[in-house]
Amino acid sequence: MPAYVHINLRVIDAAKQAALAPRFQAALKEAGARILHFGPVAQVLEGEEPLPMAGVFEFSTLAQALAFYNSEMYAPIKAERQEAQQARMFIVETG
Repeated sequence: MPAYVHINLRVIDAAKQAALAPRFQAALKEAGARILHFGPVAQVLEGEEPLPMAGVFEFSTLAQALAFYNSEMYAPIKAERQEAQQARMFIVETG
């Protein structure tokens, strides 16, 4: 069953964000995932104001998504991302 990682974020260090973005994209591709969306939030429909950017990344399975998130390959990118962004992130599984 596919799993989708959702991220809602605010960039807090544009230079760090710009430097890590290509490495993050390459790591996702290497892990067999794909970016379905990444860009600004268009409009709030309900609830609290979201952070200004949002992304959705597709993985083949929940296990694949969790393995990527906890991998040694992603660890240094994750550390840099956490310095460059304020973020909320969660996974949903279809089926």
